[in-house]
Amino acid sequence: MDPTTGRAAAGRAPGGRAAAASGRSAEGAGLGSELTEFAPDLADSDFDLAVFDLDGTLVDTPRGIVETFLAAYGAMGEPGPAPDPAAVRATIGLPLERAWATLLGVPETDPRVAEGVRQYLKLFRELVLPRARELLFPGVPEGLAALRARGVTLAVATSKFYASADALLTAAGLRELFAVVVGADQVAHPKPHPESGLLVLERLGTPADRAVMVGDTTHDLLMARAAGMRSIAVTYGIHSRAELAGAEPTWVADTFDEVIEAVTGVASAAVNTVDAATAAAVVNAANAATAAAR
Repeated sequence: MDPTTGRAAAGRAPGGRAAAASGRSAEGAGLGSELTEFAPDLADSDFDLAVFDLDGTLVDTPRGIVETFLAAYGAMGEPGPAPDPAAVRATIGLPLERAWATLLGVPETDPRVAEGVRQYLKLFRELVLPRARELLFPGVPEGLAALRARGVTLAVATSKFYASADALLTAAGLRELFAVVVGADQVAHPKPHPESGLLVLERLGTPADRAVMVGDTTHDLLMARAAGMRSIAVTYGIHSRAELAGAEPTWVADTFDEVIEAVTGVASAAVNTVDAATAAAVVNAANAATAAAR
């Protein structure tokens, strides 16, 4: 059974509430449609598990990723001009091997793909990780802390390799908030295949109907639907609102506060009251608990 009960494009609801993908007719399918049949679901959407994409969802890394790709291409000494930045940006959300193969126009088994990945990973550590905390989207630390305070388990399913995702979350001061992080190199079939989402659900023992996926690309939303999870599309990342609507998300959020609202079913002003100091305390407590367990 498809748990996403909405079947059309999503819009923004009155009063800033994260909009549900509502409408079973052309009238309800517009990008500006209001909350209609999904209003009851919002009251019941206090999930046990929230699964997040990383790049473009929690961390504003797209520009840094483009810069890193271009620097890696230059380090490879490839003949000809570097890929267009727009072409590089279009590959964000894909596993590294697939992205490099696409940009170079070669099979993933080509040795230049492996070299591109190697150079990228090296330069990512140098160019992006030192900026991780400043690249967090507004409201992310406070919002994640608010979810933890409500007993929601947090996880990440990303197209990054696990080591890169782990390093980025650690550099951003968020790693210990997440019970599970699944990278593209830990599955045989990365997004939009459901394997990443299913692996998160399996590791945490959470039924799909008690989990929600949050992401900024159609890869995230299609993975969620195939895994039986509902989904929240964020419009501040890579894919446009129109592209996201084509993947039929359950909700659409324009800010991270609206993500928290959709996950909890409570207006963000009432939920996301965790200030920066409290958010830091939650992160520090998670770090201390992990350190004590080691």
